[in-house]
Amino acid sequence: MGTKDVSILIVDDEFSVRDSLYQWFKADGFIVDTAEDATAAFEKFKKRTWDIVLLDIKMPGMDGIELNRQILSVNKNIVVIIITAFASVETAVEAIKDGAFDYVPKPLDPEHLSVTIRNAIEKRELSRENLQLRQRIEELTTPNDIIGTSAPLKKVLNLVASVAKTDSTVMIRGESGVGKELIAFAIHTNSPRRYAPIISINCGGMSETLLESELFGHEKGAFTGAGRLRIGKLERANKGTVFFDEIGNISHKMQVDLLRVLETKQLCRLGSNTPINVDFRVISATNKDLEKAVREGQFREDLYYRLNVVTIEVPPLRERRDDIPLLANHFLGQFSTSMAKPIRKISDDAMNVLVNHPWPGNVRELRNVIERAVVVCENEVLRSRDLSFPFTIEEDRPDRFEDSLEEVERQQIVRVLHKTNWQISRAAEILKIDRTTLYNKMKKYDISR
Repeated sequence: MGTKDVSILIVDDEFSVRDSLYQWFKADGFIVDTAEDATAAFEKFKKRTWDIVLLDIKMPGMDGIELNRQILSVNKNIVVIIITAFASVETAVEAIKDGAFDYVPKPLDPEHLSVTIRNAIEKRELSRENLQLRQRIEELTTPNDIIGTSAPLKKVLNLVASVAKTDSTVMIRGESGVGKELIAFAIHTNSPRRYAPIISINCGGMSETLLESELFGHEKGAFTGAGRLRIGKLERANKGTVFFDEIGNISHKMQVDLLRVLETKQLCRLGSNTPINVDFRVISATNKDLEKAVREGQFREDLYYRLNVVTIEVPPLRERRDDIPLLANHFLGQFSTSMAKPIRKISDDAMNVLVNHPWPGNVRELRNVIERAVVVCENEVLRSRDLSFPFTIEEDRPDRFEDSLEEVERQQIVRVLHKTNWQISRAAEILKIDRTTLYNKMKKYDISR
C-alpha cells in the first residue's frame, strides 16, 4: 500500500500539533485531515473511512480514551495511535487494552512516530491481506472451486492433494488460461501454510527494476523516488507461499538474485546489507518450454532444478471436453445471477458449438465467451447466435462482413496478444505499431488480460 492510498486523521486540541503533523504527513504523500475534538472527528468519519487515527488523550469534552472505544466499536479495522503529553504506563495499557495499536508521548519524536506509522501501515495491509486470504480460502475450499470430472482433471487434482501436504517446490505447466493460478491456490489452501499469505507475483508484467523492488522491497532513500521504506513481497510471504506466475520471463540478474534467496533463505532490501530471514514455499507457473530455455542459455539450470521438484501439467480445455458443459453451466449461473438475467439454460446447438470449439484461450476464454453471451442474450435460453469467439474469426460465419472496422481491429489485437502471451513489445512488433499506440488501442477497446 503506497502512502497515497493511506488516510490519516489527526485529532488533537492543540492547533500547533495538528498543523505540524498535517504538513508533515501531507508532504509524505498521505491523505490527511485534522479535527480539534471528538465532535469534529465524528463529522470527518461521516465523510470517509480512515485507515489511521492519531488521537490525543486529553481533549475538552470526550477524551481520547473514550473516543478510541467508540471508533473501534464502529470499525475495528481502523488503526488508532494514542498521543499524549501525560505519558503513563496505566494510560497506555488502558488504551491498548481497548484496541489502540500503539501509544506515543509528547513531545513527539519524528523518528519514533515515523516508525509507528510505518508499522501501522504494515498492520493495515496485513489485515487486508488476511481478509482476502480468508475469503480466498472459503472460495477455494468449496466444491465448485475447480470444476470438472474428466479423467485428465482428476489426475491433476489427485496430484494436488498429494503435494499440498508436503512443502515441496512445485512447477505448474500449461497453456495460458488453463487455470494454473487456481491450481497454485488450491495447493496452498490445502497445505499446512494455508493460514499465512499466498503472494502472487506476475513476473511477465513488470520491468526488471520494478520486479526487483516488488520482490525485495527497499529502504527509504535507496533510489530516486524511494521516499519511504517498502516491505517486499518475499518478506511479506514469510511462513506462507510465493506464487511466481510466468517465471520463464525473469531476467538473468533476477534469476541469480532469486536463486540466492532460495538457497540461503535470506534476502536484503534494496539499499540495505542487513539480511532478513524468510521462510516460504515456492510455486511457479509457466507456459514456456523451460528445458529449451535452459539449453539455449536463457534460463539458469540450477534455478530450473530448484523450481522443478514436482511438476503438475494442467491439460488444455480441448483435452478435457467432458468438462465444458459443467464449466459453461457454472459460468452461465454466475453471470445470469450477477446481471439479473433469467437465462435458464444453454441450448443443445450452443452447447455443441462450445464443446467443439478449439479453445485456444482455454477456461479463461470459455468464461469470457459465456459472459459475452449472457450480455447479448434476450431469451431464457442461450443460443448459438449469442456466442462469439474473440480468438477465432469463423470463415463460414454468415455475418462476418457486418463487423465494423474497429471490431476487426479489436479482434486482431486480441488474437496477437493471446498468441504472444500478452507480451506487449512482441505484439506491437507484429502489429507494426509502437507500444504506446498499442496501449492506447487496448484502452480504447477495453482489452485486458
